[in-house]
Amino acid sequence: ECATDIMFRKPEYLAPIYDEIIHTAIYTVKPDNIATFLGQRITYNCTKEIGTNYNQRILGTRIKHHMGDVSIKMYDKFGCVLRIESTCNDISTFRVEREVQHRDGTSDIRKAPLKKSIYSLYQLFTILKSANYRYLEFISSFDDHSSGRKKLDEVSHSRREKERTYRGFNFFDSRDLSVLEAISKGEYMTFGIQGKQIRQHLPKITPSAMTRIFKRLKVHGLIEKIPGSYKYLITALGKEIIAAGLSIKNLILVPALRLDFPDAEILPFCVENHL
Repeated sequence: ECATDIMFRKPEYLAPIYDEIIHTAIYTVKPDNIATFLGQRITYNCTKEIGTNYNQRILGTRIKHHMGDVSIKMYDKFGCVLRIESTCNDISTFRVEREVQHRDGTSDIRKAPLKKSIYSLYQLFTILKSANYRYLEFISSFDDHSSGRKKLDEVSHSRREKERTYRGFNFFDSRDLSVLEAISKGEYMTFGIQGKQIRQHLPKITPSAMTRIFKRLKVHGLIEKIPGSYKYLITALGKEIIAAGLSIKNLILVPALRLDFPDAEILPFCVENHL
């Protein structure tokens, strides 16, 4: 076996990235990817079992891809080490350029199965290390959504300032979405916004309620006050959150609610738990 370790300073740095990689790899790694990682080929007469296993234990989670007697797995070690480990139970699976001795005493250089000898360790190490690097290159192409989840948690959860609690923003709440939509006007992005301007788009909101809304927006980092004025500018985080909120409304909620489903009879069903 050959292992490649990537060490992180703190477990908090690895945990969100590792969870994202594991869940993405479960759905994206296909048999041809596994063969590529391990330096193998899938031919029309291939009889090797190819698959992916995912295990969750007390010590952590592990994902393993295998093709015959060769496998590559990924797991977190001690919470701060991302380990890629390739294992081979039959090294003759690999074919390399080496000297082949013939029965008539002659020899030549050709591709042949790796010999089960101590002299093959370096070649085996090179093959397995290359498999680890190919796997690392593959998972490095995954999108990292951990920062997005962190921003969403910051905005959607309640925050406390000066012994007062300000609730977070709910993307499925019509009032919160209306506020985000109102402050997303182009002129407000450039020249700033005031409460009286937003009230033109939300006439049912009183001045005192608008003051509290602006305080919520500021506490959650969506807007910041322009020094020496009564106006606020939308922050970079605010622009991202507004874009996400409007996408949820226009691309998910509105199309889903527009659909007309015919009346159907609701039939009882049961769910079996297999232990």
